[in-house]
Amino acid sequence: MSVKGSVRVAILSSEAAPFAQTGGLGDVSGALPKALRAEGLDAVLILPLHCATNRKHVLKRLVFDKGDLPVDWLGERWEVPVWESEAGGAPAYLIDAPTYFSREKLYGYGDDTYRYAFFNKAALTLLGRIGPAPDVIHGNDWTSGFGMVWLRSGRPWGGYLSGARTLLTIHNIGPGYQGRWADPGILWQLGFNDGERNVFLHDGIGNALKAGLMTCDAISTVSPRYASEIQEPDALRPDALRHGLDWLLRQRRERLVGITNGIDYDIWNPAADALIPAHFDADDLSGKRACKLELLKELGLPQEAERPLLASVTRLAPEKFELIMKTAGEILASGAFFVVLGDGADRYKDFLRALSDYAPQRVAARLGKFDVPLSHRIYAGADIFLMPSETEPCGLSQMYSMRYGTVPVVRATGGLDDTVEHFDAARGTGTGFKFYEYSSRGFSGALREALHSHGQPDVWRRVQLNGMRADNSWQAAARKYVRVYEALQNLD
Repeated sequence: MSVKGSVRVAILSSEAAPFAQTGGLGDVSGALPKALRAEGLDAVLILPLHCATNRKHVLKRLVFDKGDLPVDWLGERWEVPVWESEAGGAPAYLIDAPTYFSREKLYGYGDDTYRYAFFNKAALTLLGRIGPAPDVIHGNDWTSGFGMVWLRSGRPWGGYLSGARTLLTIHNIGPGYQGRWADPGILWQLGFNDGERNVFLHDGIGNALKAGLMTCDAISTVSPRYASEIQEPDALRPDALRHGLDWLLRQRRERLVGITNGIDYDIWNPAADALIPAHFDADDLSGKRACKLELLKELGLPQEAERPLLASVTRLAPEKFELIMKTAGEILASGAFFVVLGDGADRYKDFLRALSDYAPQRVAARLGKFDVPLSHRIYAGADIFLMPSETEPCGLSQMYSMRYGTVPVVRATGGLDDTVEHFDAARGTGTGFKFYEYSSRGFSGALREALHSHGQPDVWRRVQLNGMRADNSWQAAARKYVRVYEALQNLD
């Protein structure tokens, strides 16, 4: 850590761009350290060296006392290589433990509890070797819960990290994102004492996110609306939205804040994006038409520039795609093109293949491994972006689409509600179209309104420009994190 005199922040994450990632957590963890450093903070990132890590970004192997990092683990001393890189715009340290991280996937293994507990132990050990103690240790999701517990329980004993305050960010609190495991007895093997083990227990099983939320100094989540939603009683929710920790978040609501994610304007910039065929900005949108024609050509669709092009870049899961599937008939009846890039459940992939076979001149589906360059070309070439999510903690796609002059149609939930303002034609304000009731009827109404506006060029240009000029940058989000870090340092 090298920014003299500034707040020192260590960010712990299981994934981060441009190294290895599976979704939005990686985007956030990769962009935030760079944005914090631009605000004058001394921010570093620590993450595992996964098998999927892009090795061209891993530059230098660190040496500690003439060897690798010594980590006490499971009753033994492990010698762990650590690699350093600044490929993401801020110092990043990658923990190299092939036993745990040289695997095809980042998550989904029976020993994930051991894998990420080890990562936390190695990360905290590393902090004692790379400079002054951080003022704030910022963890992310359940994979940082172990470190939150160790830091809280060790604080009364003094030591190098005893003055560090902790923030834990919830990127998704759904049941599948809590780090649950059936046998809480393994906590003894991991080195947790009786008091520490108790904070992990929830409904008789281990829960790493619950432990982290109980022991961190403050909690953030990725949008103000989501911060409110996750406190709502589970008893009043549909089964699909229950997460089991609402009681804990209500207890800690004075320490909970919602900060909407940003997007990296160095990467997502239609005026300079090397992945799109023509450039444009809010002062000259002519390049967007060229992007649309090239996209239609690439996808094998007729080059009819005046026909609306609807797009979705998404994980094919019920909470994200169900309403689109149910409304597909109306989408075709509207006369629009329809393009989807995504992967996920076979049910939705089979549906999209059948829809494309039924209307090959109107529908294009690109399924399977995520194609980053194609995603940029879709954001740049589409007219309307569809995101009718049942739940969405923050969402980045709606912000990417607005940045590229592609107007979002979203459900007013989580970060979608916070980042998209419904267009008001009378006042000329708003950046997209929203609906509230999670239903095909609600989605159809918002889509019809968007298509009607698309048929009025002056109106459409106004909503496009409103979205392109909205400030969804990481700098805006970073300033809010700075205020949280500063408040943490004033805690008793």
